[in-house]
Amino acid sequence: MWGAALMGDKATDVGIGHERLRTGATVITAVRTIASGAVAAWAVHDRSLTLLVVALGVYWVGDMLDGAWARVRGCETRIGAVLDIFSDRFNAGAFYLGLAWLEPELAPAVFVYLAEFMVVDSFLSLAFLAWPIRSPNYFYVVDRQIWLWNWSKPAKAVNSALFAVLLLVTGWMWLGLAIALVLLAMKSWSLARLLRLGLPVPTAPSGADRSSGSPHVA
Repeated sequence: MWGAALMGDKATDVGIGHERLRTGATVITAVRTIASGAVAAWAVHDRSLTLLVVALGVYWVGDMLDGAWARVRGCETRIGAVLDIFSDRFNAGAFYLGLAWLEPELAPAVFVYLAEFMVVDSFLSLAFLAWPIRSPNYFYVVDRQIWLWNWSKPAKAVNSALFAVLLLVTGWMWLGLAIALVLLAMKSWSLARLLRLGLPVPTAPSGADRSSGSPHVA
């Protein structure tokens, strides 16, 4: 069971003492989010696909840099993971909506991808909060199959890079739509597996706990 797998793993070394908003990694996350979003807005204003690609590059490089900094400098936090997840959605949304604005024939593929990434994948990514792990990158201690399909390095590359690169290089909406549908199916399968696994939730405090004011942990 996942409970046994969690014991003794450094991924589960979480606690109040570790959690803080301001770290080197979260500063990088904030800078890349603002920079990429600003360049994307500039790209839409000037109707420049080149600038939009620059915005995507800033997002990707910054996303790799903040994660690497957190691991190397030992400042991985659950707060930072959540901030990174939301920032990814903002930067991806800015890029893809800009792309649909500049290349409206790509809109069907773009909007299917956004439904997958901003709804289904967001739920999956935030599900790590139900367990005492630092981020989705450590979900293998809960369920290795879900981790392999979503947060292993190949899975991240397919979900984040493949769709954008093929759309930009080929401009083929039907190819992009097919990839987006495959990604949506894969994420839906992962979500179904997650729901079968079940999300652990704390039990309601007993009457004695409420009267004493002491916290109750399941």
